[in-house]
Amino acid sequence: MTIKAVLFDLGETLFNYGDVDINGLFREGARLTYDYLRQFTGGNSLPSFKTYCRHHIISIKWHYFWSWLTRKEFDCMFLLDKKARDMGLKLNERQLEELAWLWYEPLGNMADIEPELPECLQELQEMSLQLAIISNTFLPASVLDKHLDRFDLLHFFSLRQYSSVTIYRKPDRRIYQLTLDQLAVLPSEAVMVGDKLKEDILGPARLGIRGIFKRGSNNLHQNIPSHVPVIETISELPELINTMQN
Repeated sequence: MTIKAVLFDLGETLFNYGDVDINGLFREGARLTYDYLRQFTGGNSLPSFKTYCRHHIISIKWHYFWSWLTRKEFDCMFLLDKKARDMGLKLNERQLEELAWLWYEPLGNMADIEPELPECLQELQEMSLQLAIISNTFLPASVLDKHLDRFDLLHFFSLRQYSSVTIYRKPDRRIYQLTLDQLAVLPSEAVMVGDKLKEDILGPARLGIRGIFKRGSNNLHQNIPSHVPVIETISELPELINTMQN
């Protein structure tokens, strides 16, 4: 059957972060958000930076573990709102979104894209393919949309399916089915491109979505079933999809 849609993972597929110091980046984000919150304290004082940073690390790790265990995502916007209220601060939605961006910004600054990526996505669109993103993330949609826009990529994706919005995490079949329904395509009319075997290849395959594995420094030794196409760069996609069309 003809391919009508290409579904992309985000991290290490469209965005390449490489080998990063997560703990160091978290501390940078903590410092940015801590300084941002100072302007809203009024007569109240924030806890020490050390206490603030430690509490957030514990909270994020616990919620991340729970989401992995239950396969149901959490939205860090609710967590940030609760933490702010615990400190006697009431932030509006725009301020919370800025706070979430500042947490993410140090990691976001590490990201890069393939030089040919915009041209490749344009070529895929010219092949009459719908492009969508399916990403496991506890970040609010506004943060990742903002990052996509900074690379001038946002306009290529008619649908961005973030687990922080859907609640369901890959490889839960519901996040793929929701995407197919919103794009109005059958499973056999879509392909999923990603760097994780379970989430981006095996999960979608349960619904009949064909997978394309993106090889990178984070998965060099991952064994991939022989029937699954493997690419090194996104720029290989247009030619590969042409060969997959019936």
